[in-house]
Amino acid sequence: MNSVNLLGRLTRDPEVKYSTGEKSLAIAKYSIAVNRAFKKDEADFINVVAFGKDGEFAEKFFKKGDQIALTGRLQTGTYTNKEGQKVYTTDVIVEHQYFAQTKSANVAPTTSSKPAPSAPAKLGTMNTPSSLDDEELPFN
Repeated sequence: MNSVNLLGRLTRDPEVKYSTGEKSLAIAKYSIAVNRAFKKDEADFINVVAFGKDGEFAEKFFKKGDQIALTGRLQTGTYTNKEGQKVYTTDVIVEHQYFAQTKSANVAPTTSSKPAPSAPAKLGTMNTPSSLDDEELPFN
């Protein structure tokens, strides 16, 4: 099984090219930074390719800093560069991609015309009728 699930932030705006031919196909390339599970100050930078409608969506809506979630598959390849050296590639090919959060959602507003919210009311406990047995309560 070849399945990848990622949550990360775009490191740059997607680069989109269109194939030539009768029906042009959008091909979007971008990379995301994915934090490592146990070392929050370390990240992996993963190359992603989205084709067709997914590529068009990335071109139209994704911007550097956006947090996205995606599912896809790994694909490896090789090519020979201008110096004649063989280069190995690993990309994630998108099957589904979603917004998780925009970069601006993490930033607190610096100015606001709205007054600051008042302190929330203190929460109390709910009185339960003494006639109920513990087994009848929907929680423990």
